[in-house]
Amino acid sequence: MALPTARSAVRSPAPGPGPGHDPAPSIRPRSRPCPRRGDRGSVSVEFLGFLPLLLLVALGGVQLGLAAFAAQQAGTGARAAARTATLDEPEAAPAAAGKAAMTSWVAADAAVAAPACAPAGGQVTATVTVEVPALIPGTGFTVTRRATMSCPAAALGGAP
Repeated sequence: MALPTARSAVRSPAPGPGPGHDPAPSIRPRSRPCPRRGDRGSVSVEFLGFLPLLLLVALGGVQLGLAAFAAQQAGTGARAAARTATLDEPEAAPAAAGKAAMTSWVAADAAVAAPACAPAGGQVTATVTVEVPALIPGTGFTVTRRATMSCPAAALGGAP
């Protein structure tokens, strides 16, 4: 039995097209190492910890939307009340017109103040105050909008 010599122990290059040749890619992709058993479910626990903050931010966004909507409705009601107060008709009720111009759930808690035209200033200012519903405890507040319109010349005692 012959012992291998140093030359015969060196492997000869594999047969192929030439140097630098990569063997054919395997059919099955390489798999990632399996996660340790102790890490299973950690993403769910982290998400549950983050969920209250996410809900608080979402409620804050809805609260801002409600505040913007209430401010828009208060402005619409103030303009309608001021416009109605400038009419010469005695049966016109500016407060009722202001509430009718707003959405029903906003108008239910709205306070509308619109005096009649005064000859001294020649203008009437209607004020509407609306409460914004609080989704997050302690964030309820009110929104006030004013609208000023000129009284017609007939209401001021001038020529028609």
